[in-house]
Amino acid sequence: MPQIINLGFYSRDFIQIHHAKALKTHVKIAIENTVNMPYHWDMIEELIEVNRAQIEHRATWMGLIYDEMVKAGVDAEAIIRRAIKRCGRIHGENIKKRCADPENLEVFRSAFLTDLVTNTFDVNPINSGKDSLSINFNYCALVQAWKKLGFDDKTCAVLCDMAMEGDRSIAEVMGYQFELGQTIAQGCPDCKLRFSK
Repeated sequence: MPQIINLGFYSRDFIQIHHAKALKTHVKIAIENTVNMPYHWDMIEELIEVNRAQIEHRATWMGLIYDEMVKAGVDAEAIIRRAIKRCGRIHGENIKKRCADPENLEVFRSAFLTDLVTNTFDVNPINSGKDSLSINFNYCALVQAWKKLGFDDKTCAVLCDMAMEGDRSIAEVMGYQFELGQTIAQGCPDCKLRFSK
């Protein structure tokens, strides 16, 4: 019988995680609403590592697909941007449904930045109000994956900017403006994101 752990995330899908070191079984994570739920701290660190590994895996696929498309002479960047935008719209619609007041960025913050997301990306500091949300990400599993693949800084920066199409689309669905400042992929110590009305 799989263990059930409730935690907030971007959708209501069930995700199967195989993590033998921690649980020695398949863990079925029941995704509830994107609400900051209480966790046992001894489990949150393990969940952060699992989540980072999943993000690295996704980034590995993205990076390798981009690389193969470029080698094949395909306009990889345009195609990948369009696909990530579509994905971002899906996430944006799901987040918007969970916002009692989509006009209030404090409400958006609770839906967008769950405890798991905040800890996975080492988000700190967070400055938010009704009309704006500024976030600093101090860790990026995507960049970690791209560096492990041996991609140079320029390629990592392009991959990062493509990945940010998801956040741009979330902002668009919510009716917000989105600004991307410096990024870890550019060699900076953190990524600076800002959502505003």
